[in-house]
Amino acid sequence: MSLKAERSDSNATVQGQGALSHIRVLDLSRVLAGPWCTQNLADLGAEVIKVERPGRGDDTRAWGPPWLKAADGSNESDSTYYAATNRGKKSITLDISHPKGQQVIRELAAVSDVLVENYKIGDLKRYGLDYEGLRLINPGLVYCSITGYGQSGPSAQKPGYDFVFQAIGGLMSITGERDDLGGGAQKVGVAIADVMTGMYASVAILAALNHRTVSGQGQYIDMALLDCIVALGGNQITGFFANGKEPRRYGNAHASLVPYQVFHTADDDIVVAVGNDIQWQRYCEAIDRPDLAADPRWARVTGRVTGRGDLVPELERTMRARSAIEWVQRLEAKDVPCGRINNYAQVFQDPQVEHRGLRVDITRPEGGVASTIASPLRLTGTPVRYDKAPPVLGDAVDEVLGGLLGRSANEIEQYRTEGVI
Repeated sequence: MSLKAERSDSNATVQGQGALSHIRVLDLSRVLAGPWCTQNLADLGAEVIKVERPGRGDDTRAWGPPWLKAADGSNESDSTYYAATNRGKKSITLDISHPKGQQVIRELAAVSDVLVENYKIGDLKRYGLDYEGLRLINPGLVYCSITGYGQSGPSAQKPGYDFVFQAIGGLMSITGERDDLGGGAQKVGVAIADVMTGMYASVAILAALNHRTVSGQGQYIDMALLDCIVALGGNQITGFFANGKEPRRYGNAHASLVPYQVFHTADDDIVVAVGNDIQWQRYCEAIDRPDLAADPRWARVTGRVTGRGDLVPELERTMRARSAIEWVQRLEAKDVPCGRINNYAQVFQDPQVEHRGLRVDITRPEGGVASTIASPLRLTGTPVRYDKAPPVLGDAVDEVLGGLLGRSANEIEQYRTEGVI
């Protein structure tokens, strides 16, 4: 059983509040992978207490521009980068190098279900705040550590960022245009190693919580950005294991499907993604090329892949004959997957994106609005809720220290005087 105290917010026991409305998370993480994970948990209803450095907070608060906007349109002190990963949380400031700060962490860990941290290996152990130290206080605690290389091994002590892991984890080797077309290795346009690690960490935490319902025991979770970015390449790597051939870059083409690429039309580019032989026949109908449909060389995907050097130039000539909108209309009429290449302004003008409500505007208590991206988790019985904007630094100090831990107003003020909070 968890040693968790009653949640400090008044809606904690409301039926349907969220799938994780009974869970409290102590968030000692910063930047992206950890906060991405804990925002997932907050979206699902968990109470997330984010512990930040006094005066500065999470590094990403200062990663601007762009900045959040105040009610009068002026820039706030928090960046939109920070806002993207911290909605639904309560912020407290705490100096964990101070003995009193360490004691607060211990007390919070005693009444929490989950702790997430991404400190350097050994940093928290110095203060007795590692898993072995805190499990003595709360045997049911699920403790998740997120690092670049994991807790052990020859590289465990190395620093690293997403860009580094995209490189050494192999993702960049298969991302970018072909070398014979003047290309080279290219990183993905978002910090995919961090995001995937945050997602994998969320899954691991939920699995550990589920196991705790049977065993009554928490456990330690060791998450590494390197592990996650390598795992992301699973379908390519499995092929390499089978045949020993190193996967190579195909640019916007596909190693195992043709046509599955960008085509230049008369006025703009579109993506066409033919995923099977039936769609190939439909595609040929849409582009008025019955000759290609009837050619036995292209009837099966294997032939289209091995013969792409002859087939694709023929398709490219045909695709230049009409405009992008004409092709999209013709292809969609035949149920062939395709689409325009949207920038983000165009994404949020898309009727399906609007219908799915993928933009979420949350009013901040001090005024202004934080516009964030909706969670893709769609649960009918316990839907995701967006009740709390990304917090102002230290907005919940009095609530957490006073209401949850029972500190008096004088004690809290003394903490401020001593620089603990």
